[in-house]
Formats: sequence, structure tokens, C-alpha cells
Amino acid sequence: MNYKELYHIALLLISSPSRAWEEIRLIEDKQQVFIAFVYPMIGLCGLSVFVGSLLVKGWDGPQSFQYAMTECCAIAVSLFGGYFLAAYLINELRIRLFGQESDLPLVQQFVGYAMVVLFLLHIILGVLPGFHIIALFLQFYTVCVVWKGVYLLIPITERTQLRLTIVVSVLLILCPWAIGLLFNFLTSTL
Repeated sequence: MNYKELYHIALLLISSPSRAWEEIRLIEDKQQVFIAFVYPMIGLCGLSVFVGSLLVKGWDGPQSFQYAMTECCAIAVSLFGGYFLAAYLINELRIRLFGQESDLPLVQQFVGYAMVVLFLLHIILGVLPGFHIIALFLQFYTVCVVWKGVYLLIPITERTQLRLTIVVSVLLILCPWAIGLLFNFLTSTL
């Protein structure tokens, strides 16, 4: 796992999405996104939430550790499940709404890198939970990252680019949120 490359691509996706998507488009192995980007980012999000939970609850007793582990698992499950759910739904929507052929590896690569804003916000919110309101607004920067990615990575006409960008952005934001909500509900119920 190359953290220097991880930092480079995350910073490039935020600062210059067009250049980042150009670099991503040159990657031949589309399955590399799992090991090179998605899994390390989910791990960093989980670590951040774990440390932040311990800072908030304190280090005294097993309850604080249990709370931190539960929060860490919740964020990891929501991002992991949200990633795969969003990739599956976007691939199906490309087939049904836009008449394209199924290309799940391409969509998984696209979704993995397009979730960079959500990953970075979860890393920051893990340690600084007071910025939750600001993070709600910042997550809409996903639309900009997705817009450039749809244009450069997904073969689609200009006419349908806006529709696909909106649908993808909504799914990228809602899928992890919905899975996190379900996980927290099941955790508290069971």
C-alpha cells in the first residue's frame, strides 16, 4: 500500500479533478482501485473515527473502547457497503436508463475514486465531529468530482452527462448514509 500515491491521487481529485481523472483513465487494471484507494481510505476513516471516539469518550474503561469499536465498525461498514451498493446501482442505471453495456469494473473504479470527498470528510469528522454542519455542505463538492469523471471516464453523450452526474452524486452520498443508518439501527436493536 503506497500512502504517498494515495495522498497524491486524493489531493489531485480534490484540487484538479480533470487532471486526476486523466491519470485514472490511464490505469489499465481497473480492479487496482480496491487495494490502491478504497480499502486504505476506509481504513483511514475507521482509524480516524476510532481515535476521535476515544478522545470524546475518554480512555477510562471498557465502555469507551467498546463505543469506539462500534463507531469504527459503523463507518467501515457504511462506506464499504455504500461503495459496492452504489457501484452496483450505477452500473444497472447505466444499462437501463442510458442503454450502455454492463462494465462493473469500470463503474467500481469510477465510484471508488469519486467517493474521495466522502472519504476525506469522514476522516476529518472522525477527529473533529464539531464540523458536521460544514461537512454537510462540503459533500456536495462530490458533484464537481463526478461531473469531470463522467465526462472523462464514462462513455456517455454530452446530452445525458448532467442526468448521470446528478444520479451518481445522489447515490454516492445516499448509499453509505443509508447503510450506516441501517447498521446503527440493527446495532441498537440487537
